[in-house]
Amino acid sequence: MKSFFVLADRAWAGSCVLYNWQKSLGNYIAVAGQDNSVKIFDRHGQKWTELNLPGRCVGMDWDKDGDILAVIAAKSSSIFLWDASVNKTSQIDSGMSKDQMTFILWSKTGPLLAVGTAKGNLLIYNQQTSRKIPILGKHTKKITCGCWSSQNLLALGSEDNTLTISNHEGDTIRQASLRGEPAEIFFSVMKMDERSSQGENTVSMSVDKKILTLFNINDPQNPIELAFERQYGNLVSHRWFGDGYILIGFSHGYFLVISTHIREIRSELYQARNHKDSLYSVAISASLNKAASCGDNCIKIHDLSDLKDISSVIQLDDETKGLDQLSWTDDGQLLALSTQRGTIHVFLTKLPVLGDSFGTRLAYLTSLLEVTVSNQVEGESPVAIQVEVEPTFVAVGPYHVAVGMNNRAWFYGLSKIKDIEYLGTIASMCLNADYAAALFEGKVQLHMIEGRDTEDRKQMKLFPDDDRKGRILCHALTADFLYYGTDLGNVVCALLEDWETVNSYSHSVGVRKVFPDPNGTWLVFIDDKNGGFLFSPANVTVSCFELPNFSPTITGVLWDHWHADRGVFVAFDDDKVYTYALHKTTIYGPRVVLVGSTALLYSQRPLLLYNGELTCQTTSGKTSEVVLSTHSFLKSSPDTLKNRPAELSKQLSKALKLKRFQEAWSLCKSGGSEADWAELGKACLTHMEVELAIQIYRMSANVGMVLSLKSIQGIEDKSLLAGHLAMFLDEYNLAQDLYLSSSCPVAALEMRRDLLHWDSALMLAKRLAEDQIPFISKEYAVHLEFIGDYVNALAHYEKGVTHSNKFQEHDEACQGGVARMSIRMGDIRRGAAQAIQHPSKVLKKECGAILESMKQFSEAAQLYEKGLYYDKAASVYIRCKNWTKVGELLPNVSSPKIHLQYAKAKEADGKYKEAAQAYESAKDWDNMIRVLLDHLNNPEEAVRIVRETQSIDGAKMVARFFLRLNDYGSAIHFLVLSHCNDEAFQLAQQHGQMEVYADIIGSEATQEDYQSIALYFEGEKKHLLAGKFFHKCGQYSKALNHFLKCPKSEDNQAIELAIETVGQAKDNSLTNQLIEYLLGECDGMPMEAKYLFRLYMALQRYSEAAHTAIIIAREEQSAGNYRNAHDVLFSMYTELQAQKIKIPAEMATNLMILHSYLLVKIHVKKGDHLKGARMLIRVSNNISKFPAHVVPILTSAVIECQRAGLKNSAFSFAAMLMRPEYRNQIDLKYRKKIEALVRHPDTSELEEETTPCPFCGFQLPQNDLMCISCKNNIPYCIVTGRHMLKEDWSICPHCEFPALYSQFILLLETDSVCPMCSGNLSANQVEKISDCSRYLHNNDLDQ
Repeated sequence: MKSFFVLADRAWAGSCVLYNWQKSLGNYIAVAGQDNSVKIFDRHGQKWTELNLPGRCVGMDWDKDGDILAVIAAKSSSIFLWDASVNKTSQIDSGMSKDQMTFILWSKTGPLLAVGTAKGNLLIYNQQTSRKIPILGKHTKKITCGCWSSQNLLALGSEDNTLTISNHEGDTIRQASLRGEPAEIFFSVMKMDERSSQGENTVSMSVDKKILTLFNINDPQNPIELAFERQYGNLVSHRWFGDGYILIGFSHGYFLVISTHIREIRSELYQARNHKDSLYSVAISASLNKAASCGDNCIKIHDLSDLKDISSVIQLDDETKGLDQLSWTDDGQLLALSTQRGTIHVFLTKLPVLGDSFGTRLAYLTSLLEVTVSNQVEGESPVAIQVEVEPTFVAVGPYHVAVGMNNRAWFYGLSKIKDIEYLGTIASMCLNADYAAALFEGKVQLHMIEGRDTEDRKQMKLFPDDDRKGRILCHALTADFLYYGTDLGNVVCALLEDWETVNSYSHSVGVRKVFPDPNGTWLVFIDDKNGGFLFSPANVTVSCFELPNFSPTITGVLWDHWHADRGVFVAFDDDKVYTYALHKTTIYGPRVVLVGSTALLYSQRPLLLYNGELTCQTTSGKTSEVVLSTHSFLKSSPDTLKNRPAELSKQLSKALKLKRFQEAWSLCKSGGSEADWAELGKACLTHMEVELAIQIYRMSANVGMVLSLKSIQGIEDKSLLAGHLAMFLDEYNLAQDLYLSSSCPVAALEMRRDLLHWDSALMLAKRLAEDQIPFISKEYAVHLEFIGDYVNALAHYEKGVTHSNKFQEHDEACQGGVARMSIRMGDIRRGAAQAIQHPSKVLKKECGAILESMKQFSEAAQLYEKGLYYDKAASVYIRCKNWTKVGELLPNVSSPKIHLQYAKAKEADGKYKEAAQAYESAKDWDNMIRVLLDHLNNPEEAVRIVRETQSIDGAKMVARFFLRLNDYGSAIHFLVLSHCNDEAFQLAQQHGQMEVYADIIGSEATQEDYQSIALYFEGEKKHLLAGKFFHKCGQYSKALNHFLKCPKSEDNQAIELAIETVGQAKDNSLTNQLIEYLLGECDGMPMEAKYLFRLYMALQRYSEAAHTAIIIAREEQSAGNYRNAHDVLFSMYTELQAQKIKIPAEMATNLMILHSYLLVKIHVKKGDHLKGARMLIRVSNNISKFPAHVVPILTSAVIECQRAGLKNSAFSFAAMLMRPEYRNQIDLKYRKKIEALVRHPDTSELEEETTPCPFCGFQLPQNDLMCISCKNNIPYCIVTGRHMLKEDWSICPHCEFPALYSQFILLLETDSVCPMCSGNLSANQVEKISDCSRYLHNNDLDQ
């Protein structure tokens, strides 16, 4: 809303003015001040005329059509009438010369004029008949206000505080006394539950500026009086609107809305303090649905549909004296405000929505006499052009603007070029760079815009050139063509270059509007039935097609001018914009899709569409931008849709409909699902975008589709390419049509064959490739056979035979089909004969199966036999009881079922041997055992089979057989085999065979079985066996008691079992009981220590076991059993190592000394006397540990030391032998020699070699096992007895004792056992260890 003009006059200054808009048209405003005149201005603020009066104007009003202005003046009894159409003034004498006229009002419906006077008299003047009706004494005082109803009733208010209601003759119908002076009287209809048919039956008025009174004509006794809060101030003005609502303005600035419905009348629907200090007037425009109020030097405009919405506020800072009255024109275009300073401000509140576009250039009305031209897309500044008239149309071209009204048009460039009068009223006009085309009275006049008059006449043409071609209803111009539509349904395209028709399309009904695209290659038109259609004037091969879901309210169409969206257009009505996309190149051909719709704001008219943005013209003379909802994906970032899959899919669908594939690609990449990628790929195939489709299917990992598309990538024939793509999209009928119209029609045949559409394939083959008919017939026959249509399958198999050696395999397949179908059709002889002659085994099997299903067993068996299907043949022969044939085939039969059937038949015939063989072939062991035992009396074979097959039922039968023979042992054995343990136990118990039963049952028995056996043996006093079975069933206490009751024997088996029992029981009381027994505390006869050792080992008490082992070894050593002692210590040593328990030092030392003694034999045997001597020296130094062989050991030491050159050592050991206790025990062979050594001592000694300590590297003698430097016990070599060397380290892979690698290998060349553990070894198994650190740190002895 903007200020349009201001009216001011020196004569009006300083006082309020009276003004009135022309009714209906609103072209004039009449203004009266204090200067005895009425000035009339047009709607642009130009003074039109002036009426001079004998006195000041006291009232004026326009008639219902706005043709006549009636004026009354002070000091005059005349009524002045000004005729707007002829600009003439006339006078009428009221006949009330002695009475001052104070009120004047025209009827709403007729030519009646009411005039009231200061004395309360009334005059009704009929302007049509010039009849005057004076009514004297209507009121007793001055008539101040009144109103006509639509039923021609006149309500009048007077200073006498009364209301009268009269008819058009002046007769009083109703009269009512009021509490005060009335003002602002209006007729209206109160809001009711049911709509009244009585017309305007309510009169509203302000009484004494405090009360709003509602007077019902039909109920005059009960007027409604509404009083308001004092804070609101005086009631300034009120107006009816809508369905019985009243808007009220109060002097303190309050703005109120009430309903006149009887239930709501006491409540305020809306209340706001619109102005802080004061409010002067309110006004309502029904056409705009808006309300206005003025006060505090401002005007506020409200929307009546939502009063809280203040659409605009206008400040009038210059008006310091205050404002006065508001008044709107009937059409709502202009709002006038008078002020107390004597000025009138006129505001433009609504403009005619006139505009046009050409390309991206817009021209639109921005004021009643101003047109603005803009091109925002190309960045041009808007240009305002002042025009001479209020136009009824605006047209724009690349360089010109045209405006016009009636039959005249004005053309403008940067300035006015010319104006032209046409032969009729212009309905519409279009421009391009050079031409203007005006539509009037069913014709289009085409002419140059610029040029001389003589040229204009030449460069002008009327279309159509023949009236018989119909009336033109619409037209449009592009750069090169003129288009128009006629009432006969013709859409004509004329070339501007030669002004000749180049194309014409005939539609069934008249064409109302045409909208070509910017290039003129496609055109949308709307017909008289409000249908929308699209066709291509440039391509006659493309048929016209109807736009989908085209709304019948559509008023216009705009094409998108963005270079990449030339196929997008919108159709719009008053409320919505519908987006359509033209898909020019698809597998379906050109087509149009409805993309979606966008809501339009009230009173917006679209002018331009560019890249999804709609530029609209508003009633305020401005433009606004609307982003189409169908293009919203252009404005939103794809990343924002990542977590909203439903919204992403929706946006993707729109992008695809608009052919925005790059944007669709971005949407899918940002978070599209598999379905979204598939949708994008499908759209690319539909639009024949093969390259892009390959990329998309590659992204979605659809390898098959990528390979398929690559194979058709280079095809130039569009129909062939479209056919392939249609096939990929499962549009097979479309694909066939496309293939047939392409350069390769045989592709249609190949497709139908691949799809197994045999009917279609055969029809195509007859047209395209007759040589393929046999092969298609054969494939069709296979399909028909599968679905059970044997009659047609036989016919097609017969058609499929080529009788050509080249296609022998194909012919054989057809002949096989003929054979099968012949049998199916009942021609068994023909089918069987063909099957037998046919080389295929499979065919014989198939035909045999068919015959078998038809109960033709004999023929079926023959075919099976011919096809070498012996199992099937034998099975069918059995069904027809042909046992002879079955017997012949049996050697070739592998099916146990057939053998079983044959065996049963033979058994029934009494041929038991053959039956047994057949049962064996059928692996039916139970029946075979039964026959062997019951009929052939061959228990040996039956027993063999039971043992081999572990048959439970067979074992039962054998057991019963032996039971009959009183062979209880064998019977028990086979009962156990058959899991009949209870029966076997009872049998064993009855016949004293429990030991047999116990042996047989073995480890497979249950705890209950073992307990039963144990209890039996306990009763029989067989303690060893009772203990064994109590042990097995976990009753260790009973088991131990029985073992300890057993008499002592040489093998002491009971003691061994007792130890095992206690080891498993882990019971201290049982352990103590056995230890007491072993130590002889019960009978005074202790057992050997080895049993105590075994007990400790079983209990995993390794420390006690180790001490016991040392004691045992010491006893064995004392007894001279050195190998036994060595083995005991070695086994204990390895066990402790395995349990990661420290080795007692005494055990390690004893094992080393014993091992050194055993090494002596190995060294001496190999002739290595020095090593033997060194080991004997070590043993002799610990001679006390060998009390049984002191003298022999010392004797050997003397001899070996003498041989090795260790004279001093030999002398010292010889001296020991000369002691009295040993001297007499020396072998006579060596006594003299030893005595000679002592008598003639030689103290020379071969010095011992030194080698480094593996811990610290200190050089010490080879055989020293304690390093004097680092005080470490050094591991010894199990081959030489020397200490180990770091660089020559190996271990025995069995016992893991260390050995010098070089010496170990030498030993294994002659001997294949380990000296320590006696395990078999070869040199290949021994590896040299480069890093021996872990063996040094593991030298963990209990010191």
